[in-house]
Formats: sequence, structure tokens, C-alpha cells
Amino acid sequence: MKTLTDRLAALTPQRLRGIGRGIEKESLRAQPDGWLALTPHPAALGSPLTHPHITTDFSESQLELVTGVHGDVGACLAELGRIHQVVCHELAAAGDEMMWASSMPCGLPPDEMIPLGFYGTSNVARAKSVYRMGLGHRYGRRMQTISGIHYNWSLPGVGSEAYFGLIRNFRRHAFLLLLLFGASPAVCSNFVEGRRHELQPLGEHTMHLPWATSLRMGRLGYQSDAQASLAVSYNNLESYADSLEEALTQPYPAYEAIGLQNPGGDYNQLATTLLQIENEFYGTIRPKRVIRPGERPLHALRERGVEYVEVRLMDLDPFEPLGIRAGTARFLDLFLLHCLLADSPPDTPREIAALKQNQHLTAARGREHGLRLERDGRQVPLADWASEIVAQLGPIAAAMDAVDGGSEHAQALAAAQAALDAPERLPSARVLRAVQHDHGGSFIDFVRERSLATRRELLALPYPADLKARFDALAAESVAEQKRIEAHDSVPFETYRREYTSPERLGPGRGAVMAGSVSV
Repeated sequence: MKTLTDRLAALTPQRLRGIGRGIEKESLRAQPDGWLALTPHPAALGSPLTHPHITTDFSESQLELVTGVHGDVGACLAELGRIHQVVCHELAAAGDEMMWASSMPCGLPPDEMIPLGFYGTSNVARAKSVYRMGLGHRYGRRMQTISGIHYNWSLPGVGSEAYFGLIRNFRRHAFLLLLLFGASPAVCSNFVEGRRHELQPLGEHTMHLPWATSLRMGRLGYQSDAQASLAVSYNNLESYADSLEEALTQPYPAYEAIGLQNPGGDYNQLATTLLQIENEFYGTIRPKRVIRPGERPLHALRERGVEYVEVRLMDLDPFEPLGIRAGTARFLDLFLLHCLLADSPPDTPREIAALKQNQHLTAARGREHGLRLERDGRQVPLADWASEIVAQLGPIAAAMDAVDGGSEHAQALAAAQAALDAPERLPSARVLRAVQHDHGGSFIDFVRERSLATRRELLALPYPADLKARFDALAAESVAEQKRIEAHDSVPFETYRREYTSPERLGPGRGAVMAGSVSV
């Protein structure tokens, strides 16, 4: 049987140079006082329906910045930086709004006042908004304002089976990323008003857990009691797809009670099934495939296999202007290569339950001395397990540095081990220390200060005229494309909705791809 070392030796420099990575970064728009901006998506940024780099996530007030695919971490972050510059300058030209620097939200209005994303009047645009309406009914709008960074990653020559092996190992070892990079140990108290929680007060308007790493990835974040009933296996594409198809096609009583439409005829949700669409399935990592116009993601996976993975558990780092630094991205590359190359036995229902518990423990208590997680049916110290994984990344870092001709991966690895050895260096510890000692226990004041500092830093950078001109053109093109889509709608929305959510469209040969150029 081949070892990790054997598999690493078989990776040619050409394949390692072919690693593709891209970043999607969510960030709320906030007012200078630290409360949510309730203004529409800035017109100068173009159409969020069709712009290739600047869109919105759940809320009209929640920006999402999207890079292309890059063969180099530096190039990927450079593009993310340029997109940030454009957004900052356009926000500054229009007023005094800023991008919120934390994953946990700024001050929020009552739930019903949090604006849903608006994408125009076409069927696909309406479907996107109705989907978000459904999320609000199902989970509450506040939960959906939590933001993060998605890291998309691929390696040439990897097929679906190997990607699912990567995913299983990622889920086993994801606690390490929560520990090293979790940066959301505190939250504004109005986020948890009316909710059951175990948080402790830190200041007059701040709640926290003293050893938390990522409340975003814990019980207060992207969690769902309804989805807890899903027994999704990652042993192969078929089992994963079948699990999702069941959730996408079986009615769910609580959501049937909400109904498709309200008495006035407005839509409450896209469907009454456990999941409205594939994107509603929460997870720390997803298998992905670029979809064709109007195609369902599950259909694309079944027909053409996994193309890349989407890492979804990364918090925004409030100490970094872009929310992520190069060393973090390089560590992710090493971690994902390790997950791909290491043995990956099939998962079991017992292991899946244990991994969920490990995630919750690390999110809530990851820096607690002596914390133990479940591994192969027994309890082991988190610190020992974490150091063991980091040590195994050494040869991978050496291989990557040999290809790149530097020592940046070794440096990223050394920084990670140094943080494990001195937990006060971890982002979550730094956040709590800054909130408590520099901002009188106010989470909002801390993030407000970091957001304003980021705004100043980005606005102070040289802003080339050709960069602004290029994004002005992209904005204009996106608006024109949105109008083209609206002009070509040919069926009523209900017909579009029924066709899009029909079971026949979830697998190869089951149904035709719909007309339209944007996915829901």
C-alpha cells in the first residue's frame, strides 16, 4: 500500500504548479457607527446578478468579492486586493460606508428589516430572492448575515474518488483550521437576542466564550436542526448525490407549514423540501463543478464529476485588510494536499456524529487547555492531534517550496506551529484581548476600528486609472447583461420555479438544462 510519502513523490512539479485556487470573500456593508447599512447595492458596482467579481450573498447589504482561478497565492490575493480597492473607492465616493472586518455581524436591525438580496425582475433574479426569503423563514435572517471566506481549490489529474477522499480527511481534521484561523470568539449581544445560548457577557453589549475559536462555525452559526437529520456520506459521489437528492425532493413538514406563498401571493420559499436548492446544504467543505447556464449543481456533479473543492469554514481575519493573508492561503494548500495524499478510510454514521461534536467543541472551547476530541473511538488531546498533523505537513511544504523556489510554505508551517505552542498568538485570542483591553469589552467598537483602519489603508494605496476604468466597464456590461436576461424571459415565474426545482433536473439525462444564463 502506498504511503503519503510515496504519493507525494509521485506528484510532479508540473502538477504542483497546476494547483488552482480562488477566493470568495463575504463582507457586510456597515455604517460608521457600526450598524448595518440598509442602502441598496451600490449602482457603481454594477449588477450583482451578472458581475463576475462583485456580487451579494444573502443580504443586499452583504458584499461578495470573487477572484478568478490562480496558479499562485500571491496573484490570487493581488486580485482580491484590487477588487477591494474598487469597492472601497466606490463606497467612499458615495458616502461613508465601510466593509465590516469580522465574520460575526455588525449591529443589526430587527430581522424583518435586514434587506434580502435583489437581482432584478427576471425569473432567475426572482428565484435568487425567493430562495433568500426561504432562508430567512427557515433559519432567521440574522444567521444569514454571518460572513466568511470560501477557498476554492483544485489539483490537475484528480478525479471524483480522490476528491471525496480529500473531503473525508478534511472533515476529520477541520478542527485544526478552526483552531489556527478561527477569529470569531465574540459577538454583539443583539445577535443572540431571543435565542438560547451559552455565551457569557464580556461588556455591556458583547457576548463571548473565553476559549472559543469560531462562534461562526459553532452552534450559533451556520447550523440547522432540520439538516441535522441528513445522514450525508462522503464515501463516493453516488452516495453523496443520493443523499442530497433525497433532501431536495422529500417534503419537510415544518417547511410545508410555511407554505410556498403567503395569502397575498408573494413567495415564501422556492420549495417545501428539506433543502430548497443544493447551496442550502451547510458544510465545512463541498465538492463542486462549474455549472452550465441554467444547470443544477447536482446534475453537473453527476454528469461530469468533481472539478474542485470549496473550503467554507474560514473566518474573516479582522487584523488583515483582505480578511486573509498569504501565509494562511499557503497553509491551506498544504493542508488540502495532506488531505488528498493521506489514507482516507470510508466514513461511518458514528464517525460523522463524532466529527460534528469535534467541530462544536473546537468552535466553543478550542483554546481550552487539555481539551480532548474523539478520534477513532477514543478521546485524544486536541493539542497533540493538531501538532501531529502539522508535523506531517513538513515534507509537503518542502516539496512546494522546491517547486516555487523559496521558503514561504515552510514559513507558513512554522507560524502555525508557533501559534499552537503559544495559543495567545491565535487570532481568536488576539480578538478577545483587543476587545477586552483596547475597547472596553465592546465587540462593535473593536470591529468598527478595524474596519475603519482597513478602509483607510485601502484608500491610501495607489489607485490606477486603468483599474477603475476596467471595473467601470465591467459594471456597465453587467447591467446590460441583466437587462438582456430580463428581456428574454419567456415563461411565468411559477413555471420557471416548478421546472427549476423538479426532481428530473437533478441527474444526467433526467431533464434538459433550462434557458437562462445565471444559476440560482
